[in-house]
Amino acid sequence: MPHDTPLIATIVIGLSLACVMGLLAQRLRLPVLAGYLLAGFIIGPFTPGYVADQDLATELAELGVILLMFGVGLHFSLKDLLSVRRIAIPGAIGQIAVATAAGVALALLMGWGLGAGLIFGLSLSVASTVVLLRALQDRDLVATGRGRIAVGWLIVEDVVMVLALVLIPPLAGLLGGTAQPVEGEAAQEVLRLGFGPVTATLSVTLVKFAAFVAIMLLVGRKVIPWILHYVAHTRSRELFRLAVLSIALGVAYGSSQIFGVSFALGAFFAGMVMAGSTLSQQAMRETLPLRDAFAVLFFVSVGMLFNPAIIIEAPLALLATVSIILAVKSAAAYGIVRAFGHDKGTALTIATSLAQIGEFSFILIVMGVKLAIVPPEAKDLVVAGALLSILANPLLFAWLDRWTARHAPPPPTDTPA
Repeated sequence: MPHDTPLIATIVIGLSLACVMGLLAQRLRLPVLAGYLLAGFIIGPFTPGYVADQDLATELAELGVILLMFGVGLHFSLKDLLSVRRIAIPGAIGQIAVATAAGVALALLMGWGLGAGLIFGLSLSVASTVVLLRALQDRDLVATGRGRIAVGWLIVEDVVMVLALVLIPPLAGLLGGTAQPVEGEAAQEVLRLGFGPVTATLSVTLVKFAAFVAIMLLVGRKVIPWILHYVAHTRSRELFRLAVLSIALGVAYGSSQIFGVSFALGAFFAGMVMAGSTLSQQAMRETLPLRDAFAVLFFVSVGMLFNPAIIIEAPLALLATVSIILAVKSAAAYGIVRAFGHDKGTALTIATSLAQIGEFSFILIVMGVKLAIVPPEAKDLVVAGALLSILANPLLFAWLDRWTARHAPPPPTDTPA
């Protein structure tokens, strides 16, 4: 009698089908991401036959996000992060504001309320960590000036979305949904002092975030490299690999459970403090295979969410949604980067990197549906917009690569002595 093993089945079937579809996509000269997304669609709930466990696939995909952000943190330092703060902070906030406003306008045109429009617009404003970093890493751009701006921008977006996810439940009643009680003993204590629910929730969240950053920078910068060096002296590659994964996953999980920080942000800080160790490059190499495998499962999980009926039921709304993601977001990012005095190549790189949406978009829109703030069709629009924008992103980067090659300065010529 066969065992009921949904976790093993999801991993085996998801990766195997992704490999087959990826090979097929490459033979057809399409981005391999298209194959991964198609694999997810095939094993999703909207096609006949085997249906993978969607919740498990999402959690496995989250591991890919953790390992990816951990790897980026290994390439990053606090100095790098602070060096781009003048453009990353106003840039990310400005771009989020523009995309959210466009989403609100579209929602109002479709007859939704203002609260639904805010959640819908926020969902369209935040880029996917996996897609952005994969594109930068494929082109060795993470450690460049453009790459640092893009990663700093991504970190700011992450922080804004964490705050949004914390504030949406207490604001649900005002946004047109089901009012939620303020959760957490600390927030309840602040509430008893006479502050409103939003002020209580926001203040506790900011204190927790500040405490997390302080602990990572003051304690983590000493403890994590020390642990890594201690394990390295055992000369056991297996133990070293295990230590690296334990730190990456442990800090990401602990930061989420204790401080309310996202997995991705926690993993990034873990990598950033580990970057101070001379063993950081070895740590990067050890996590690379797992990172790539779980990143594939991210794209498979996106494909599983896609409901093709939305193309027939709301083609104009879908077209407008994709236009906001690809055109409005990109134009806003391009204009902001240029306004800060950066060259056209940097502005185009940032704009192209952000012309897609992903994991935070799904979390936001699902929360909006559960709290009855947005109608169920909003989720289908966001998922379809994410899938189409993820498919378009490699094509946009291919165009950017050609543009860069055409506008690259000519190599210096030797002059006679």
